[in-house]
Amino acid sequence: MAESTVTPASPAPAAAPVPPGIDTAAIRAAAQNLADGPVTAGYKGDREAVIKLLNGALATELVCILRYKRHYYTVSGRDNAGVKAEFLEHAMQEQEHADWLAERIIQLNGEPDFNPATLLDRSHAEYDESAEVQSMVRANLIAERVAIESYRQMIETIGDTDPTTRQLLIKIMAVEEEHADDMRDLLE
Repeated sequence: MAESTVTPASPAPAAAPVPPGIDTAAIRAAAQNLADGPVTAGYKGDREAVIKLLNGALATELVCILRYKRHYYTVSGRDNAGVKAEFLEHAMQEQEHADWLAERIIQLNGEPDFNPATLLDRSHAEYDESAEVQSMVRANLIAERVAIESYRQMIETIGDTDPTTRQLLIKIMAVEEEHADDMRDLLE
């Protein structure tokens, strides 16, 4: 009878040491409270205050959409085709911002406020019914500058307590700066 050789099983690899600064108990706790969605116990922001800031930004974006859309539909003339196209492009980008903000509010277990009855009261920017193209451009430039400053202050207020919201606001503010630059270029 042939002798069989049995190779002893290799010992199980040792568990990798947990890197410093990682709280495994907090990571395991994140598996609890599933109804809270992405908001874990480690969230450091003041969730209600952040939601309120985001709803103010949402109202501002909605007013900006309406202003740009009105300007898009009311500006006329062959010489204004470029301005008209810019207004539409900005309206669509502002809509994207509103969607991002509403989604973030939902992620934070809040409710996005689309109430038209209080929209202007909550918005940082103004609506505008100018009939002259340069007045429209000027109104949009003012609104973009207001939005930029609002986002800057929100970013500063949030600080490092909510990195996801902070990154979102920085991303939106960068586009608002492009919009302001575009409007400045259209001023005669």
